[in-house]
Amino acid sequence: MTDDNLLRIWAEEEVEAVVRDLPAEVKAALESCVISFEMTPGADAWDDELDGDELGVFEGASLLEESSSDDMPRIRLFLTNLWDWVEEDEQDFREEVTTTFLHELGHFLGWEEDDLTERGLD
Repeated sequence: MTDDNLLRIWAEEEVEAVVRDLPAEVKAALESCVISFEMTPGADAWDDELDGDELGVFEGASLLEESSSDDMPRIRLFLTNLWDWVEEDEQDFREEVTTTFLHELGHFLGWEEDDLTERGLD
């Protein structure tokens, strides 16, 4: 098993690289969205609604919805679940972090599952 801090470092590197290449308007929109790196679901009050094996989740209002100021959108990536999903392979982990982040980003942007599938992010 890999150290939790190393998984977090790898995930942060991948997300930073993706964000760096995003269009300016998406980068600007992301300033109103929290990105969190967690080992597994369970720390949040709403996590009892999750199965526990999710790779990531988007919570809150998308850019197409009206949100309240106290309900900041959030993308959560679950690093242990991602690591287990790719059978503990660093390169596959990095790629899956990217794919999962882009999938959840799509939800933040207001894309539906069909939109994500069309873009290869399902």
